[in-house]
Amino acid sequence: MARTSVHIAALIAASVAFACHAGAEELLPYNIAGDGIAESLTGAPGDAARGRALVLARTTTCILCHSGPFPETRFQGDLAPDLSGAGNRWTVSQLRLRLIDAARFNPETIMPSYYRNGHLVRVGRNFAGKPILSAAEIEDIVAFLATLRD
Repeated sequence: MARTSVHIAALIAASVAFACHAGAEELLPYNIAGDGIAESLTGAPGDAARGRALVLARTTTCILCHSGPFPETRFQGDLAPDLSGAGNRWTVSQLRLRLIDAARFNPETIMPSYYRNGHLVRVGRNFAGKPILSAAEIEDIVAFLATLRD
């Protein structure tokens, strides 16, 4: 991995450590089928407005690497795919798995696995064993990303 990528990964890991929203939430079970997770983690669809707010919040780190159709947001990232058209490129099922565990698609990714608590590296003691986002936050972000169509 190039020195710049290592530095960026460390920056993201540090940012994510401060962003841990989920507290001590236990992971809810889910089933991976093919390249996605068809069932909502919560059993209900997420709220797209809350998902948009989460994507734009610096604490989730989405905007640190991704850009998108957010003209009001300065300093959007360019390390990861633009989120414009995400709802066309990926199904809800695929979006859900990408948020839960991006490393399933690319083991070298710098994108955090937002809903895992095991087999992670450089996790602060206070955050060990906890997901970064709650199941409801995952569903909210999925609902929002699914609305981003060209």
